[in-house]
Amino acid sequence: MDKVSPEQRSRTMARVRGKNTRPEVFLRSLLHKRGFRYRLHVASLPGVPDIVLPKYRTVVFVNGCFWHRHPGCKRASTPTTNVEYWTKKFVNNIARDTKNKLLLEKMGWKVLTVWECELKFPMQLANDLASMIRG
Repeated sequence: MDKVSPEQRSRTMARVRGKNTRPEVFLRSLLHKRGFRYRLHVASLPGVPDIVLPKYRTVVFVNGCFWHRHPGCKRASTPTTNVEYWTKKFVNNIARDTKNKLLLEKMGWKVLTVWECELKFPMQLANDLASMIRG
């Protein structure tokens, strides 16, 4: 049973953004401080990646653990109400993510995924990303 009213749940879900989320803005700041220059939300690429580093032929998706089902993450819980809807939603999200990753790789792009929970350790993440992008 949901702990909030359907109206409150609807208002909450309507506030979920797809672009310029806090995790995405935070990661962009980390990359910029490391000297990386990038483009945002390039619509001509499959999946409209959050961050595109053309110089390195690399794209970065900043995924929410809940929405994109980060394996093994406690944030990837499934709501107990309307389970059928949520299961279908999550399966479709994962399938779309996989398809877009394969298309981008076919086009010669390196695809990196940063999970929301990884932002808890920004220095480690920045170091890892820098080596993956340049490497």
